[in-house]
Formats: sequence, structure tokens, C-alpha cells
Amino acid sequence: MEPSLEVYETLPIVPLRDVVVFPHMMMPFVIGRPSSTRALEHALLKDKRIFLAAQHDASVDDPRPEDVYTMGCVANVVQSLKLPDSNIKVLVEGVDRARAVEWKEDKGFYRVVVKVLPKQRETSGDVEATMSRVVSLFEQYVKLSNNLHYDAMIAAVRVDDPGKLADTISAHLLVGVDEKQNLLEIISPVERLNRIAGILEVEVDKLQVDRRIQSRVKKQMEKAQKEYYLNEKMKAIQKELGRKDEKGNEVDELKKKIEQSKMPKDVEEKAVQELKRLEAMPPMSAEATVSRNYLDWLIAVPWQKKTRESRDLKRAEEILHEDHYGLDKIKERILEFLAVRALVRKPKATILTFSGPPGVGKTSLAKS
Repeated sequence: MEPSLEVYETLPIVPLRDVVVFPHMMMPFVIGRPSSTRALEHALLKDKRIFLAAQHDASVDDPRPEDVYTMGCVANVVQSLKLPDSNIKVLVEGVDRARAVEWKEDKGFYRVVVKVLPKQRETSGDVEATMSRVVSLFEQYVKLSNNLHYDAMIAAVRVDDPGKLADTISAHLLVGVDEKQNLLEIISPVERLNRIAGILEVEVDKLQVDRRIQSRVKKQMEKAQKEYYLNEKMKAIQKELGRKDEKGNEVDELKKKIEQSKMPKDVEEKAVQELKRLEAMPPMSAEATVSRNYLDWLIAVPWQKKTRESRDLKRAEEILHEDHYGLDKIKERILEFLAVRALVRKPKATILTFSGPPGVGKTSLAKS
């Protein structure tokens, strides 16, 4: 790194919302706040140099010195155009990193004394290897991202200066303002490149996962659309031939069985609703199999078959004692349950559940 003299300038400042400007970067943006407009007009009257720094909080409309990062970028105003709504569209080119050391209020805008940070030249042997690694990662990043143009990759590949390469790539990274501000504040080009490499590795991994997920979803959608198209085509052919397709026959048969099962009205409504869902599903799908099994189970339930319920507690006690020795507490709980059922026609009681390891008598006790 070559030593250089400290350089200070006094420049008008424009605080930026959600934007970080880097050296070597062309950046268009719109200025609308009165203080920023006055600062720009002051710069245009002099040497067209301006200091740009990001706000900590973009929602602050009238930023004070404490609301703005001290590290920013000295830029040249390349073009300015006044819009019909009185805003000004500006194109600037970043020149140097600079740190604001003093703020001065001046006729409705701020001027700042900035310390211009000299560009560092790296002489370490691993600079070229680091640059090559970062360029390779950035190429992957651009190819995987849908929001970056190949011009960004070409611009980075043609750069042979480590500092300029780091700033060029930093300007194109789709990361938050805080992360970009961190990159702006790293002075050493090699340190910046290493930080960028770490960011790119994480972002490339995320994009690769997203790409795999999108590819998988696309294949599934294409398969489902293909099945739907073929099913509809088959239905049309069957209709032309005056035949009914197998699925239609199955649906009709299930509908007939639902009607014949004499199930309760609320259950029948649920079964008909499920049948409509089944009719809309591809016949070979896993969901159709689950739906079909559910309907078969509903139909198989003996809704109209009833057994006469015995309410003789004494006889129940005798059966329990005859079939099982001991288990006094369990028998007592069963008899209590039966007694409640005998007194209340429609009890909202708990359901008895027998639990325990295999072979202890749960099934035989329930049969008793």
C-alpha cells in the first residue's frame, strides 16, 4: 500500500434512502426533498461534486446528521433532469470513498467536510487468486439470478484492479443496505473481496436451492397438467364412442352404494362432498386412493344394524367376575360407566379406553 496525503473537501450532501453508492458506479435516482434539491443545485453551480451517504432509517423524511452514515461516496453529477412533478432525476458517477467529519447548515441544506480516503493498492501475492475466485462466484451468481443482466458479469470480468472489481461487484449485489454499507466501509480491497466471496457463496447456495425447488415444482406441475390433459382427452374419446369411462362408472357405483347404505344425513353429505373431490382428482394419484379408501370405509359401516343394549348391572357384574379374576378397580369403573348410561339416555360421557401391553386381557375384557 502506497502512503498518500490526507485530502479534505467541503461538499453539499444528499442523504439516500435504501441506496449505497460505490466508487466507479453509475447510479440514477430521483431527488424530491427540498433540502436535497438545494444541495444538488449548489453542486451544479460549482464543480458538480456532491457527497452521497445512506440513511440509517429510510422512513426519516428530514434526516439530521445522526440519521446518516458517516461513510459515503464523493460523486460527480453526470446528468440532471427536472421532472413535471418538480422532482429531479439525477445520474451520478461514484468517485471516491469519503468520511464526513463535520456538518454545516447552509440556506436550507447541509454541507459536509469530508475526508477523502485514498485508493489502496494491494501488492500481496494472493490478490490474483482472490480476484479469480470472486469473479467465478459472481458469474455463478449472475447466471442463477433472474434480476441481474449479463452486462454486470461482463463488466466485472473486464476489471483488473482489485479495488475497482470489489466495488463493481458490490454495486450489483442484491443484498440489504446494511450489508452494502459494511462493504463500503472496508478500505482494503483484499478484505472487501474476501467479504464479497463469503456473501456470494451464501447467495449462490440459496439460489441453487431455489432453482432445484423450482425445477421440482415445474416437473410436478407438468406431470399433473399432462395427466389432466390425457384424462380429458380420454373422456372426450369415450364420449365420441358412446362409452362411459371407468372413472365415471366407479363414481356412479360409489354414489349408488352411498344411497343404499342408509347412513345419517350429515354423514351422507360428507360422503357426497368427498365423492365430488374424488371425481375431480386424477385416478392414479395418491390422493385419489386415500379418498377412495375413505369412501369405502364409510359405506362399509353397518349404519342400520343395531343390537339390543342390556342395562342389567347385576348381570354385567356377574359376567365380569366369571370371565376375569381380580381387576376389581377396573370392573368397578366399567360398572360406573354402565350405570351412567342406564340413567341417562344420551350421555356425553367419556369413552372407555383400555391400555396396557399385549396379552394382559384388554380385548377379552371389552368383549365381556
